[in-house]
Amino acid sequence: MNPLRWSFRAQFLLGFLICVALLGYAIYLQLHDGLEPCPLCIFQRIAFAALGVMFLLGALHAPRGKGARKVYGFLAFVAAAAGIGVAGRHVWVQVMPRDAMSSCGPPLSFLSETMGPFEVLRTVLTGTGDCGNVDWRFLGLSMPMWSLVWFMLLAAWALYAGFRARGPRKLF
Repeated sequence: MNPLRWSFRAQFLLGFLICVALLGYAIYLQLHDGLEPCPLCIFQRIAFAALGVMFLLGALHAPRGKGARKVYGFLAFVAAAAGIGVAGRHVWVQVMPRDAMSSCGPPLSFLSETMGPFEVLRTVLTGTGDCGNVDWRFLGLSMPMWSLVWFMLLAAWALYAGFRARGPRKLF
């Protein structure tokens, strides 16, 4: 069975399941292997969760109209684009030389207690130090690099599922 020909519901359900699997694996690495997430990692998890919610809402609604499918595809794309931005920034931080960067700063919990949400976002996105550590690799890519790859794939998947032309429905 070709997933490119699946129904909108099945395609969005697959996107949701991929987001759940990626978040589950990140939590497994944190709890089992002791990999503590940096602030940029936490924002990537939030973006995966938002993307997963958009995929789930689209799968549950499963609209028949082209316009509604396009809205879900666009909203999922926006969530993925936010993740692409954060993951891209994280990859950039990791590839920059250590001496060219400043400290990532205090943990996210401390920042959220002492600053407003926009200040926290600005501080995290400009922070670097701990966010530049590469503690995990698979096939030569760090976790933020894999996140970037998955965000790009899921963004393309959301657009494809939401905007592809669908033929007439068959009864059987």
